Amino acid sequence: MTRPMDRAAAVPPTARPRLLYVDNLRTALTLLVVLHHAAIAYSNIPRWYYVETAADPSGTLLDVLLLLNQAFFMGTFFLVSGLFVPGSHDRKGTGRFLGERLLRLGVPLLVWLLLLRPLVTFGAYAEARDAAARQGAELPYWQYYLHSFTPGPMWFVEVLLVFSALYVLWRHLAAGKEGHTSGTAPAPASSPAPAPAPAPATGRAPGAVAIVGFTLGLALVTYLWRIVLPMGDPLPVLDLPTPAYLPQYAALFAVGLVAARRGWLEGLSRRTGRTGSAAAAVAAVGIVLLAVGSAGGTAFLGHGTWQSLAMAACDSTLAVGIGLGLLVLFRERLGHQGRRLRFLSTHAYAVYLVHPVVLVALGHALSGVQAPAVAKFALLAVLAVPLCWALAFAVRALPGARKVL
Repeated sequence: MTRPMDRAAAVPPTARPRLLYVDNLRTALTLLVVLHHAAIAYSNIPRWYYVETAADPSGTLLDVLLLLNQAFFMGTFFLVSGLFVPGSHDRKGTGRFLGERLLRLGVPLLVWLLLLRPLVTFGAYAEARDAAARQGAELPYWQYYLHSFTPGPMWFVEVLLVFSALYVLWRHLAAGKEGHTSGTAPAPASSPAPAPAPAPATGRAPGAVAIVGFTLGLALVTYLWRIVLPMGDPLPVLDLPTPAYLPQYAALFAVGLVAARRGWLEGLSRRTGRTGSAAAAVAAVGIVLLAVGSAGGTAFLGHGTWQSLAMAACDSTLAVGIGLGLLVLFRERLGHQGRRLRFLSTHAYAVYLVHPVVLVALGHALSGVQAPAVAKFALLAVLAVPLCWALAFAVRALPGARKVL
């Protein structure tokens, strides 16, 4: 007869309570994504599906805001994403975990590539087709689509899918090593409920020395990476929009994995949050001085210059510092969800998917409005944010959409 304690040991790991403040932080980051792309439309950085190059000095202000936001917001997104991965893998096992990753990440990626991207590139294609016609050539859409291919905003989903697969590979390699050391065979990859990893600890978060050491290490790796791939250069084949920040994305995703396992979030003190925020503010000033002080130069972008080293240090300090500050702020002040916050959180992923359609449509609709760049950005943002959540609500109402979004 099986003993009760044996039966209990066979029960797969149970779901931990949702961290509402982390959900709320993810919603805020989604809002920043929408605002970031709205700002690009009227900046001097022509990397969006609808652009009006700034004709007044306020466009430079948008450039600076974009540079500061880029230094931390997607890295923080990867940090938050990493927090959910270990527990999800523990509960579901490798097969189900990867299946759900493919469903929740792969399907939206395909929807974007096959349906939404053609919608947001229609205006650019019409201009390219007319330009080709004036030269006596034809430009079918399929040719334009392949020539101009990028994953767009869904690059984040693409990279997150790769990171998730690498995490699974690491888990199985680690399990195989343990099994070899102990003389037991590792569980097969198809096992629905692998042996649970150690329960998340409730111990201390890293101290000041560890945080500073991590930040310096990240800055050094980023500096070296940008010698080969400077800021603004695309990554061959994948064509990611911001590959210069890949060391930050990978490092903060890994921090999220470890933080979830060791219970670092609850161990972060208010003092750590305040110190991180202060360091981030100083780093932000450094980024502005480097960018504005360059007077149109490119030394801070990479290629091994001292300005590139300074920018890597400021980027890394801003990312780590503001990540600490936001986690503590949301834990202390925004650890609850009423009806409105729950609605925003529930539809945030769908907003991430559909927001380019809203921004591009509104951009064309506002094209006749004559105003400074920063004013048009503010107008677009005020109109786009509620419309993004309204469209996300409609999309999630479609049959089967809630299983994915």
